[in-house]
Amino acid sequence: MIRKVTLSLVFIYGTFTSLTTSAQIGSGDLDGRTNTINTAVPFLRISPDARSGAMGDVGVAISPDANSTYWNLSKLPFASKNAGVAVTYTPWLKELVNDVFLANLSGYVKLNENEAIGSSLRYFSLGTIQFTDFSGAYLNDYRPREWAFDAGYARKLSDNWSVGVALRYIYSNLASGEINGNVIKPGKAFAGDVSAFYTKDYEKDNGTVNTWNFGVAITNVGTKISYTNSALNKDFIPTNLGLGTAYTFGLDEYNKITLALDINKLLVPTPDSTGAYKEKGTVESIFSSFGDAPGGFSEELQELMFSAGAEYWYNNMFAVRAGYYNENKNKGNRKYFTAGIGIKYDVFGLNFSYLVPSGTGIQRNPLSNTLRFTLSFDLSRDGDDNSTSANW
Repeated sequence: MIRKVTLSLVFIYGTFTSLTTSAQIGSGDLDGRTNTINTAVPFLRISPDARSGAMGDVGVAISPDANSTYWNLSKLPFASKNAGVAVTYTPWLKELVNDVFLANLSGYVKLNENEAIGSSLRYFSLGTIQFTDFSGAYLNDYRPREWAFDAGYARKLSDNWSVGVALRYIYSNLASGEINGNVIKPGKAFAGDVSAFYTKDYEKDNGTVNTWNFGVAITNVGTKISYTNSALNKDFIPTNLGLGTAYTFGLDEYNKITLALDINKLLVPTPDSTGAYKEKGTVESIFSSFGDAPGGFSEELQELMFSAGAEYWYNNMFAVRAGYYNENKNKGNRKYFTAGIGIKYDVFGLNFSYLVPSGTGIQRNPLSNTLRFTLSFDLSRDGDDNSTSANW
């Protein structure tokens, strides 16, 4: 039974990781040809919050908030509030379809001054896919969907350092039926995160404080995922290494600016010169991912993804944000500017982000005009704040 679902899902998923078509490559320089790295469940790498979404998708080292469970769980012991929760809704690929979206619920609780726990649930709907038979006759509709649930624990090691670990369950239901004799079933996987965070304040003569943060997070380290019973049809999940730094300038009592930079790299195999993936275990693939690109070291550097962002706060009540995301043209070619605002009033916070349109015609970025909306709630009681820094 031939189904439209196959082409539709490939089309939708392809936009997550590449805006150009992959091609076979030879050894040495890529010579302008693409060699993108594709994984299963790429929704795990979609930024889940409007704050980071407005800052070019930086998040590893910016100040902690309820969405730190995605970016870097180890930040949570340094959160200025004792508890918080955030809800985000993101219409996805709205330039192409109108029924694909990502929803995310995340939160945390500080157990004491040194420990915190966090959790999140994300749900991704790929809209409605029409099933057809060999002749193209309509059979029925199907709604592919995926979700992931995680929970983790973070602890301070000193006044400046903290570490965190998290576990995640992943469920991906993309199709049903039978293809080439293999029964299609939902894919399931388990994964974990390991992260660390460093922060240091620098008091100035005028009474304001500058803050430098550094973070590292290895996320989605786990089992492969399969949609059939075949042992040969297993795909890597998007294991990722993220390094980030952020510096906040306290200008005066009411104004501060944060500049942030993240560098990310997928820790999964690179396709070889024929476009195929070598069969490797999870641990082996993580270590070999730093040197398996057929184009050598120059191609390894091309696999780095860069995010840069800025955030301005006035009186911890109103924020303006902007950022830029860059991916090499041979590794997906995602390049876009972002912008957004944030409002904090009492226990409520509202963040909004917008992905600036880019490209024209058939080369138009399908992520253009992407919107994210995040509603945040501070669950701390009056007087529970542990810091004067803003979480929003």
